[in-house]
Amino acid sequence: MRREGTAAPVRKPPMVTCRLCGRALESEPLLVYQGMPRAAQHLPEKRQLRADGPVAMDLRQCGACGLVQLKAKPVPYYREVIRATGLSEEMDAFRVAQLGAFVHAHGLSGQRVLEVGCGRGEYLTLLQRAGMDAHGVEYSREAVSHGRGRGLKVARAFLGKGAPRLPEGPFKAFFMFSFLEHLPHPGDTLRAIARNLEEGAVGLVEVPNFDMILERDLFSEFISDHLCYFTQATLTAALALHGFEVLACTEVWHRYILSATVRKRGLLDLSRFRAKREDLHQALHQCLDQVPSGRVAVWGAGHQALAVLALADLSKRIRYVVDSAPFKQGRFTPATHIPIVAPATLNMDPVDAVIVMAASYSDEVARILQRDYSRHLRIWILRDSGLEPA
Repeated sequence: MRREGTAAPVRKPPMVTCRLCGRALESEPLLVYQGMPRAAQHLPEKRQLRADGPVAMDLRQCGACGLVQLKAKPVPYYREVIRATGLSEEMDAFRVAQLGAFVHAHGLSGQRVLEVGCGRGEYLTLLQRAGMDAHGVEYSREAVSHGRGRGLKVARAFLGKGAPRLPEGPFKAFFMFSFLEHLPHPGDTLRAIARNLEEGAVGLVEVPNFDMILERDLFSEFISDHLCYFTQATLTAALALHGFEVLACTEVWHRYILSATVRKRGLLDLSRFRAKREDLHQALHQCLDQVPSGRVAVWGAGHQALAVLALADLSKRIRYVVDSAPFKQGRFTPATHIPIVAPATLNMDPVDAVIVMAASYSDEVARILQRDYSRHLRIWILRDSGLEPA
């Protein structure tokens, strides 16, 4: 019980984070609509009207990635794709041409591909007509049953956080038509898709074009079903943040749709680094074998030199490291613990050879060594291509 006269603690409202990048959304809404429809699908019947009430719509923007989004819970059926049962002749012709070109451009004829959120199979049939081995995933039991009844390859699944790999995969390509904007956590779905793709697989991702909505002041384009409103910039960012390289992002279908062509981003192959390290290790020790033990110095205590000293195991073969920066002198190289000294040490405690590891300053250092120190001093320079004599 609170004592009389004491104020109740002020509770801060919970922080609302971006659906895409997880950063805090701007505290002030961009737009608030009162009395909006609760949902755009599952239209109420007469007996349901009393339970159907309007909702407020609160539109926010992420200050970090820029994505515009609703501060709202998703509609109950957000995992399901609901499309009109038929396509217009114009849309049908557009899709046939679009998908045919996509198949040709990426060598997908006869390849196993996946449509994410395939509804009742409206586009799966077009993917088949374009020459692909089309598979679909859909969450609605009724839609899955309908698609299977038409002979389509449809699995009941929702690709979100923790979704298992699909037994039909991996796939050579994927398609997602006007589904990403419905998802409360679009990154989870994009990562789940990537896990079901072959290395180098391509994809086609389409969403409503918020750039066009902004340009034309289409104030009525906001609906509770669409949680995310993608511009070309934020769609590209969403795809790039979650495993895809964006090859192209264009406006299609009278500019109402943003269509992004993507490729699954693979891990870099750094095996060349290991090979080059081994070659340099061998070259350095071959040079050191030509000089009496303890009679070699290194010039340069920059990060590249410090790494080479450690990776080539030179701690017991280098007398000291020369560096002209006073704040480094009198200290030791990390990991290898070689003393760092001033250039004058080359006269006070001479060596027979110096390996220059001074990056872009290496040629200048080599000229200084040739000019100011013993002409019998052997000098090697560490370059990008390897070790070479000065």
